[in-house]
Amino acid sequence: MLLVIPGMGSVAFDFFEMRAGEPLAAYEGCLHRIIYNSSDLIGGEQIQKEQWISTLSSGYARLHADPAIGRSFEGELRIVRTCDVSVGTIHGTVKSISRTTEDIAAESTNNVVLLLNAGHSPLSVDQSGRSVDLSPGASVLVEQSAPSIIRVSDGQCGLIAVQTDRERVHQRCAGFEDRLMTAVSSSMMINALVRAYVGVLADENEAESQLAMQFVADHIADLIAATASIAAPVTAHDNADARGLRAVRTQAILTKIRSGFTDPEISAQGVAKELGLSPRYVHDLLQGTGISFSERVLELRLQRANKMLSHRQNDGMRVSEIAMISGFSDVSYFNRCFRRRFGHTPTSAR
Repeated sequence: MLLVIPGMGSVAFDFFEMRAGEPLAAYEGCLHRIIYNSSDLIGGEQIQKEQWISTLSSGYARLHADPAIGRSFEGELRIVRTCDVSVGTIHGTVKSISRTTEDIAAESTNNVVLLLNAGHSPLSVDQSGRSVDLSPGASVLVEQSAPSIIRVSDGQCGLIAVQTDRERVHQRCAGFEDRLMTAVSSSMMINALVRAYVGVLADENEAESQLAMQFVADHIADLIAATASIAAPVTAHDNADARGLRAVRTQAILTKIRSGFTDPEISAQGVAKELGLSPRYVHDLLQGTGISFSERVLELRLQRANKMLSHRQNDGMRVSEIAMISGFSDVSYFNRCFRRRFGHTPTSAR
Protein backbone atom coordinates (compact mmCIF):
# COMPACT_ATOMS: atom_id res chain seq x y z
CA MET A 1 0.00 0.00 0.00
CA LEU A 2 1.53 3.36 -1.06
CA LEU A 3 0.39 6.69 0.36
CA VAL A 4 1.77 9.86 -1.25
CA ILE A 5 0.39 12.80 0.72
CA PRO A 6 0.86 16.27 -0.82
CA GLY A 7 -0.18 19.27 1.28
CA MET A 8 -1.72 17.14 4.03
CA GLY A 9 -1.11 17.68 7.73
CA SER A 10 -2.99 14.70 9.15
CA VAL A 11 -1.17 11.69 10.51
CA ALA A 12 -1.29 8.21 9.03
CA PHE A 13 1.60 6.28 10.56
CA ASP A 14 4.73 7.07 12.55
CA PHE A 15 8.42 6.85 11.70
CA PHE A 16 10.18 6.48 15.04
CA GLU A 17 6.78 5.81 16.65
CA MET A 18 4.84 2.57 16.55
CA ARG A 19 1.74 3.29 18.54
CA ALA A 20 0.70 1.03 21.37
CA GLY A 21 -2.73 -0.49 21.11
CA GLU A 22 -3.00 -0.63 17.33
CA PRO A 23 -4.05 -4.09 16.13
CA LEU A 24 -1.16 -5.77 14.37
CA ALA A 25 -3.60 -7.79 12.29
CA ALA A 26 -4.32 -4.64 10.30
CA TYR A 27 -0.76 -4.67 8.98
CA GLU A 28 -0.06 -8.35 8.56
CA GLY A 29 0.72 -9.67 5.12
CA CYS A 30 1.28 -6.30 3.45
CA LEU A 31 3.43 -3.21 3.53
CA HIS A 32 2.19 0.30 4.19
CA ARG A 33 4.33 3.01 2.62
CA ILE A 34 4.25 6.77 3.05
CA ILE A 35 6.19 9.35 1.07
CA TYR A 36 6.09 12.89 2.46
CA ASN A 37 8.05 15.30 0.26
CA SER A 38 8.29 19.04 0.85
CA SER A 39 8.21 19.71 -2.90
CA ASP A 40 4.71 18.22 -3.08
CA LEU A 41 3.34 20.72 -0.55
CA ILE A 42 1.35 23.78 -1.57
CA GLY A 43 3.02 27.21 -1.39
CA GLY A 44 6.48 28.70 -1.71
CA GLU A 45 9.68 27.29 -0.24
CA GLN A 46 9.26 28.96 3.17
CA ILE A 47 5.72 27.63 3.57
CA GLN A 48 6.79 24.17 2.37
CA LYS A 49 9.66 24.15 4.87
CA GLU A 50 7.49 25.23 7.79
CA GLN A 51 4.75 22.72 6.99
CA TRP A 52 7.13 19.81 6.44
CA ILE A 53 8.98 20.47 9.70
CA SER A 54 5.75 21.05 11.62
CA THR A 55 4.19 17.81 10.39
CA LEU A 56 7.37 15.89 11.16
CA SER A 57 7.29 17.02 14.79
CA SER A 58 3.55 16.89 15.44
CA GLY A 59 2.55 13.66 13.80
CA TYR A 60 4.62 11.60 11.40
CA ALA A 61 7.63 11.09 13.60
CA ARG A 62 7.56 13.33 16.68
CA LEU A 63 11.01 14.50 15.67
CA HIS A 64 12.23 18.08 15.59
CA ALA A 65 14.17 19.00 12.45
CA ASP A 66 16.36 22.10 12.35
CA PRO A 67 16.84 23.25 8.73
CA ALA A 68 20.26 24.15 7.40
CA ILE A 69 20.85 27.90 7.21
CA GLY A 70 21.45 29.66 3.92
CA ARG A 71 20.40 26.75 1.73
CA SER A 72 17.32 25.98 -0.32
CA PHE A 73 15.13 23.69 1.72
CA GLU A 74 14.21 20.18 0.67
CA GLY A 75 12.93 17.35 2.77
CA GLU A 76 11.65 13.86 2.11
CA LEU A 77 10.39 11.34 4.62
CA ARG A 78 9.67 7.75 3.65
CA ILE A 79 8.00 5.32 6.01
CA VAL A 80 7.47 1.60 5.55
CA ARG A 81 5.56 -0.38 8.11
CA THR A 82 4.48 -3.97 8.46
CA CYS A 83 3.55 -6.02 11.52
CA ASP A 84 5.58 -4.67 14.46
CA VAL A 85 8.51 -3.19 12.57
CA SER A 86 8.97 0.19 10.98
CA VAL A 87 11.55 1.51 8.53
CA GLY A 88 12.08 5.16 7.67
CA THR A 89 14.40 7.40 5.71
CA ILE A 90 14.95 11.14 5.94
CA HIS A 91 16.77 13.08 3.24
CA GLY A 92 17.07 16.83 3.03
CA THR A 93 18.80 20.07 4.03
CA VAL A 94 18.58 19.49 7.76
CA LYS A 95 21.39 20.18 10.23
CA SER A 96 19.92 18.41 13.25
CA ILE A 97 17.11 16.05 14.27
CA SER A 98 16.12 15.69 17.91
CA ARG A 99 13.66 13.82 20.12
CA THR A 100 12.78 15.33 23.49
CA THR A 101 11.39 14.03 26.78
CA GLU A 102 8.07 15.63 25.85
CA ASP A 103 7.97 13.67 22.60
CA ILE A 104 8.69 10.45 24.49
CA ALA A 105 6.01 11.17 27.08
CA ALA A 106 3.45 11.88 24.36
CA GLU A 107 4.08 8.67 22.39
CA SER A 108 6.17 6.34 24.51
CA THR A 109 7.27 2.99 23.18
CA ASN A 110 10.08 0.65 24.12
CA ASN A 111 11.59 0.02 20.72
CA VAL A 112 15.20 -0.32 19.67
CA VAL A 113 16.22 1.85 16.72
CA LEU A 114 19.07 1.20 14.30
CA LEU A 115 20.32 4.50 12.84
CA LEU A 116 22.45 4.37 9.70
CA ASN A 117 24.20 7.32 8.10
CA ALA A 118 23.02 7.09 4.49
CA GLY A 119 24.40 10.54 3.59
CA HIS A 120 27.76 11.65 2.25
CA SER A 121 28.97 13.53 5.32
CA PRO A 122 29.70 12.57 8.94
CA LEU A 123 27.03 12.95 11.60
CA SER A 124 26.96 12.58 15.37
CA VAL A 125 24.39 10.99 17.67
CA ASP A 126 24.00 12.04 21.32
CA GLN A 127 21.96 10.04 23.85
CA SER A 128 22.13 9.36 27.60
CA GLY A 129 25.29 11.40 28.08
CA ARG A 130 27.19 9.60 25.31
CA SER A 131 28.14 10.78 21.84
CA VAL A 132 28.93 8.68 18.77
CA ASP A 133 30.36 9.89 15.46
CA LEU A 134 29.11 8.10 12.35
CA SER A 135 31.01 8.25 9.09
CA PRO A 136 28.99 7.73 5.91
CA GLY A 137 27.70 4.16 5.90
CA ALA A 138 28.21 3.58 9.63
CA SER A 139 25.41 2.76 12.09
CA VAL A 140 24.49 2.76 15.78
CA LEU A 141 21.74 1.33 17.98
CA VAL A 142 19.78 3.76 20.17
CA GLU A 143 16.82 3.59 22.52
CA GLN A 144 13.52 5.10 21.47
CA SER A 145 12.62 5.75 25.10
CA ALA A 146 15.48 8.22 25.74
CA PRO A 147 16.00 11.76 24.37
CA SER A 148 18.48 12.02 21.52
CA ILE A 149 19.88 14.45 18.97
CA ILE A 150 21.47 13.83 15.58
CA ARG A 151 23.75 16.51 14.14
CA VAL A 152 24.72 16.57 10.46
CA SER A 153 28.09 18.16 9.75
CA ASP A 154 27.23 19.82 6.43
CA GLY A 155 23.44 20.17 6.78
CA GLN A 156 22.71 17.60 4.09
CA CYS A 157 20.98 14.79 5.95
CA GLY A 158 20.71 11.22 4.76
CA LEU A 159 19.40 8.95 7.49
CA ILE A 160 17.94 5.45 7.74
CA ALA A 161 16.09 4.34 10.88
CA VAL A 162 14.95 0.75 11.43
CA GLN A 163 13.06 -0.18 14.57
CA THR A 164 11.39 -3.06 16.33
CA ASP A 165 10.32 -4.03 19.81
CA ARG A 166 13.09 -4.42 22.39
CA GLU A 167 11.98 -7.93 23.32
CA ARG A 168 12.33 -9.18 19.74
CA VAL A 169 15.96 -8.04 19.76
CA HIS A 170 16.62 -9.50 23.20
CA GLN A 171 15.40 -12.90 22.04
CA ARG A 172 18.12 -12.85 19.40
CA CYS A 173 20.92 -11.04 21.25
CA ALA A 174 20.66 -11.17 25.05
CA GLY A 175 22.44 -8.29 26.75
CA PHE A 176 22.35 -6.12 23.63
CA GLU A 177 21.65 -3.10 25.85
CA ASP A 178 25.35 -2.98 26.72
CA ARG A 179 26.12 -2.34 23.05
CA LEU A 180 23.80 0.63 22.61
CA MET A 181 25.48 3.84 21.44
CA THR A 182 28.42 1.91 19.99
CA ALA A 183 29.30 2.68 16.38
CA VAL A 184 29.36 -0.09 13.78
CA SER A 185 31.93 0.72 11.10
CA SER A 186 30.81 1.40 7.55
CA SER A 187 33.09 -1.43 6.43
CA MET A 188 30.94 -4.05 8.16
CA MET A 189 28.79 -6.07 5.77
CA ILE A 190 25.74 -5.76 8.03
CA ASN A 191 25.37 -2.08 7.13
CA ALA A 192 25.31 -2.88 3.42
CA LEU A 193 22.67 -5.53 4.09
CA VAL A 194 20.53 -3.04 6.03
CA ARG A 195 20.76 -0.45 3.25
CA ALA A 196 19.88 -3.00 0.58
CA TYR A 197 16.94 -4.38 2.56
CA VAL A 198 15.57 -0.92 3.34
CA GLY A 199 15.99 0.08 -0.30
CA VAL A 200 13.78 -2.77 -1.44
CA LEU A 201 11.12 -2.11 1.20
CA ALA A 202 11.01 1.64 0.51
CA ASP A 203 10.76 1.26 -3.27
CA GLU A 204 7.19 2.14 -4.17
CA ASN A 205 7.55 0.22 -7.43
CA GLU A 206 8.41 -3.00 -5.66
CA ALA A 207 5.58 -5.51 -5.94
CA GLU A 208 4.30 -6.93 -2.68
CA SER A 209 4.09 -10.60 -1.94
CA GLN A 210 2.07 -11.66 1.07
CA LEU A 211 4.25 -14.75 1.36
CA ALA A 212 7.39 -12.60 1.54
CA MET A 213 5.90 -9.98 3.85
CA GLN A 214 5.29 -12.45 6.65
CA PHE A 215 9.06 -12.77 7.03
CA VAL A 216 9.89 -9.04 7.01
CA ALA A 217 9.41 -8.52 10.75
CA ASP A 218 11.81 -11.37 11.58
CA HIS A 219 14.33 -10.19 8.99
CA ILE A 220 14.39 -6.68 10.46
CA ALA A 221 14.78 -8.00 14.00
CA ASP A 222 17.58 -10.29 12.78
CA LEU A 223 19.40 -7.36 11.15
CA ILE A 224 19.16 -5.23 14.30
CA ALA A 225 20.31 -8.11 16.52
CA ALA A 226 23.19 -8.86 14.15
CA THR A 227 24.25 -5.22 14.30
CA ALA A 228 24.21 -5.36 18.10
CA SER A 229 26.24 -8.56 18.18
CA ILE A 230 29.11 -7.04 16.16
CA ALA A 231 28.90 -3.49 17.50
CA ALA A 232 32.57 -2.42 17.45
CA PRO A 233 35.49 -4.60 18.55
CA VAL A 234 35.41 -5.15 22.29
CA THR A 235 38.23 -3.29 24.07
CA ALA A 236 39.12 -2.76 27.70
CA HIS A 237 37.60 0.70 27.45
CA ASP A 238 34.41 -0.75 25.98
CA ASN A 239 34.20 -3.26 28.80
CA ALA A 240 34.68 -0.52 31.37
CA ASP A 241 31.95 1.56 29.75
CA ALA A 242 29.61 -1.45 29.63
CA ARG A 243 30.26 -2.32 33.25
CA GLY A 244 29.78 1.31 34.21
CA LEU A 245 26.49 1.50 32.33
CA ARG A 246 25.25 -1.72 33.95
CA ALA A 247 26.26 -0.42 37.37
CA VAL A 248 24.44 2.87 36.84
CA ARG A 249 21.30 1.09 35.66
CA THR A 250 21.46 -1.39 38.52
CA GLN A 251 21.70 1.45 41.05
CA ALA A 252 18.76 3.20 39.39
CA ILE A 253 16.69 0.02 39.74
CA LEU A 254 17.69 -0.42 43.39
CA THR A 255 16.79 3.20 44.11
CA LYS A 256 13.36 2.70 42.57
CA ILE A 257 12.81 -0.42 44.68
CA ARG A 258 13.94 1.26 47.90
CA SER A 259 11.68 4.23 47.32
CA GLY A 260 8.63 2.23 46.22
CA PHE A 261 8.66 -1.15 47.98
CA THR A 262 5.74 -0.18 50.25
CA ASP A 263 3.52 0.17 47.17
CA PRO A 264 1.64 -3.16 46.79
CA GLU A 265 1.60 -2.62 43.02
CA ILE A 266 5.36 -2.28 42.53
CA SER A 267 6.66 -4.63 39.85
CA ALA A 268 9.67 -5.25 37.66
CA GLN A 269 7.53 -4.28 34.67
CA GLY A 270 6.63 -0.94 36.26
CA VAL A 271 10.20 -0.13 37.25
CA ALA A 272 11.43 -1.13 33.79
CA LYS A 273 8.92 1.19 32.14
CA GLU A 274 9.91 4.12 34.37
CA LEU A 275 13.58 3.65 33.53
CA GLY A 276 13.10 2.91 29.83
CA LEU A 277 14.38 -0.66 30.14
CA SER A 278 12.90 -4.05 29.38
CA PRO A 279 11.59 -6.20 32.28
CA ARG A 280 13.94 -8.99 31.21
CA TYR A 281 16.94 -6.62 31.41
CA VAL A 282 15.88 -5.50 34.90
CA HIS A 283 15.79 -9.13 36.01
CA ASP A 284 19.18 -9.79 34.36
CA LEU A 285 20.79 -6.87 36.17
CA LEU A 286 19.36 -7.88 39.53
CA GLN A 287 20.46 -11.45 38.96
CA GLY A 288 23.99 -10.07 38.94
CA THR A 289 23.45 -8.81 42.51
CA GLY A 290 22.42 -12.27 43.72
CA ILE A 291 18.97 -11.13 44.85
CA SER A 292 15.92 -11.14 42.58
CA PHE A 293 13.36 -8.34 42.30
CA SER A 294 10.69 -10.15 44.33
CA GLU A 295 13.19 -11.30 46.99
CA ARG A 296 14.53 -7.78 47.42
CA VAL A 297 11.06 -6.24 47.74
CA LEU A 298 9.97 -8.90 50.22
CA GLU A 299 13.06 -8.41 52.40
CA LEU A 300 12.58 -4.64 52.51
CA ARG A 301 8.93 -5.04 53.47
CA LEU A 302 9.72 -7.55 56.21
CA GLN A 303 12.49 -5.36 57.63
CA ARG A 304 10.15 -2.37 57.65
CA ALA A 305 7.41 -4.38 59.41
CA ASN A 306 9.84 -5.85 61.96
CA LYS A 307 11.20 -2.41 62.78
CA MET A 308 7.71 -0.94 63.23
CA LEU A 309 6.62 -3.87 65.42
CA SER A 310 9.62 -3.46 67.71
CA HIS A 311 8.99 0.25 68.37
CA ARG A 312 6.87 0.98 71.43
CA GLN A 313 5.36 4.01 69.74
CA ASN A 314 3.51 1.63 67.38
CA ASP A 315 1.95 -0.50 70.14
CA GLY A 316 -1.44 0.99 69.39
CA MET A 317 -1.35 -0.23 65.77
CA ARG A 318 -2.74 -3.60 64.75
CA VAL A 319 -0.40 -6.09 63.11
CA SER A 320 -2.55 -5.95 59.98
CA GLU A 321 -2.09 -2.16 59.78
CA ILE A 322 1.67 -2.47 59.99
CA ALA A 323 1.61 -5.19 57.33
CA MET A 324 -0.38 -2.94 54.98
CA ILE A 325 1.87 0.07 55.62
CA SER A 326 4.88 -2.10 54.84
CA GLY A 327 3.48 -3.07 51.43
CA PHE A 328 1.67 -6.35 52.12
CA SER A 329 -1.87 -6.69 50.80
CA ASP A 330 -2.44 -10.16 52.31
CA VAL A 331 -2.03 -10.46 56.10
CA SER A 332 -1.90 -14.27 56.06
CA TYR A 333 0.92 -14.17 53.53
CA PHE A 334 2.69 -11.57 55.68
CA ASN A 335 2.42 -13.78 58.76
CA ARG A 336 3.90 -16.79 56.93
CA CYS A 337 6.77 -14.78 55.45
CA PHE A 338 7.52 -13.07 58.77
CA ARG A 339 7.70 -16.36 60.68
CA ARG A 340 9.89 -17.91 57.99
CA ARG A 341 12.26 -14.92 58.00
CA PHE A 342 12.56 -14.19 61.73
CA GLY A 343 11.57 -17.48 63.34
CA HIS A 344 8.63 -16.10 65.29
CA THR A 345 5.23 -14.52 64.70
CA PRO A 346 4.69 -10.80 64.19
CA THR A 347 2.79 -10.60 67.48
CA SER A 348 5.71 -12.02 69.47
CA ALA A 349 8.00 -9.39 67.94
CA ARG A 350 6.28 -6.64 69.93
